[in-house]
Amino acid sequence: MTDTITAGRDRYFDTLRAVAIVRVVLFHAFPIATLELVFPSMGVMFALGGSLMVKSLDRSASRAVRNRLRRLLPALWVMALILVPVMLQRGWQDRPSWPHLLLWVLPVADPPASEFGYPAAGVLWYLVTYLWLVLLSPLLLRLYRRWNLPTVLLPLVGLLLLIAYPETFGTTAGWVVQNVLAFGSCWILGFAHREGDLARLRPAAVLGLAAACVGGALGWAYLHPSENGMDLTGIPVAYAVFSIGFVLALLRWAPRMRWLARSRPLDGFVSMVNNRAVTIYLWHNVAITLAVWLFDPLKLWRIPTQGLESAVDFTIALAALAVAVLALGWVEDLAARRPARLSPFVRRHRLQQTPAPAHAPAPAAA
Repeated sequence: MTDTITAGRDRYFDTLRAVAIVRVVLFHAFPIATLELVFPSMGVMFALGGSLMVKSLDRSASRAVRNRLRRLLPALWVMALILVPVMLQRGWQDRPSWPHLLLWVLPVADPPASEFGYPAAGVLWYLVTYLWLVLLSPLLLRLYRRWNLPTVLLPLVGLLLLIAYPETFGTTAGWVVQNVLAFGSCWILGFAHREGDLARLRPAAVLGLAAACVGGALGWAYLHPSENGMDLTGIPVAYAVFSIGFVLALLRWAPRMRWLARSRPLDGFVSMVNNRAVTIYLWHNVAITLAVWLFDPLKLWRIPTQGLESAVDFTIALAALAVAVLALGWVEDLAARRPARLSPFVRRHRLQQTPAPAHAPAPAAA
């Protein structure tokens, strides 16, 4: 079954989101630090989410929040229905009390998981952070429209204070607050994009500031190495500033995307990833872990890979992820109030270039 993608989608945003999700999958399959430096996916995705939130908030703040939660949570609930019983059946030492399991319903903090379930639960901090930024958006947008630059900087100031006083919120809440503050500036820069404020800045000034953010963050990480060497992601403030640099550069311009429609395989791939973004994100680490587990039982070591075991694992992971997308991706259709379909691909009959970025109509973020 195929659909027609409605005209007016911001294909630049769709492409950025697809690149971000592919980079996340690649990093978890091949944990090479360089991938984090090539493209800070989390910061970019939060910036896209912030930009897409503005127009909905202008229509109705309460409806905007409800719609984002409706798009976000059903896929998590399906994961909970599958994973929580399996974790209980396999034996869950130190299982939390039942009220704590409600975090799988409304993830205001990381949902609890056993060691067996950690590959699935370990990526849920993104949903938790996204949820809080959605809930805070009506307030943040009012603050931004009154004091734009101070509001952009506010999360960074809060993050500095949290690093200075790490015991303020405790371990669980502190982790949530740290993530919200670390990516809050990227979210608010999304507001600046949608309001047209970034477009009004001189290109040279934006590029200079972006380069200063990226270079300064890398320099700080280089001068303050961890036990394992340079680790940008282990320095929350530096990584936040690094992400801001990329977001400034990526959102300042809105390149024409007609070339994407002419490349039908790539265009279809971008659409597919956007249609199943939540499912891919939730299940990709499970698929990667499953591939590692299956390597020995399937006796894949018999294949003369000549040192390409990682490629074999990744191929299995992609196959497992494809099964998850086909089996569970229809939940995203229902959440978006579209007819449910097994195929993640859609038929594009026409594509219109999105208007200027400050006023471009766009769908809800995945």
